[in-house]
Amino acid sequence: MNTKLYEIRWHGRGGQGAVTAAKIVAQAAYLKGCQGVTAAPSFGAERRGIPVSALTRISTEPVMVISQVEKPNAVVVLDHTLLKYKEVISGLSSGGWLVVNSWQHPKELNIKGDFNIATADATKICRELGLMVGGLPMVNTAMLGAFTRATQIVDMPSIKKVIRERFTNNAVDINLAAIEKAYEITKLERIK
Repeated sequence: MNTKLYEIRWHGRGGQGAVTAAKIVAQAAYLKGCQGVTAAPSFGAERRGIPVSALTRISTEPVMVISQVEKPNAVVVLDHTLLKYKEVISGLSSGGWLVVNSWQHPKELNIKGDFNIATADATKICRELGLMVGGLPMVNTAMLGAFTRATQIVDMPSIKKVIRERFTNNAVDINLAAIEKAYEITKLERIK
């Protein structure tokens, strides 16, 4: 990785783990040797189900920026219904990645832009594995697999190491299985 700042914006709903995913990617990048990593939430009143966002910044140099991400290199969407809000993909860099939790192929999303699109059905994966919290699929870790496959900013060994450090017992196995499955099934549509 060069010293250029790489910025990621995460969009999800309260309770889906967008903030946790942002932190896991920052930690994985640090383990990979990046000296500058930050992760932060961005939300108003905290309530399960309301739209939330988080950010991750990665660089080989210290990160001194503390503002919101306005020109992300990647946008990760944990709930495809959030794509109806223009601000979700606003500012996405030319050649960047839009990574969406969706059963659809990237072309079927009918999103136009000068960026790449990746999709993975994280919801289905989590239901099949029983990765549920409060009766709802916990898609954040599965989406780490799709994000890793699409962007290649962090690698699977680093993500797996962070998961092993953050989770315990059976939670490690089920989250690693979700990440691996999402990585395998991610559909990529690169701009020409």
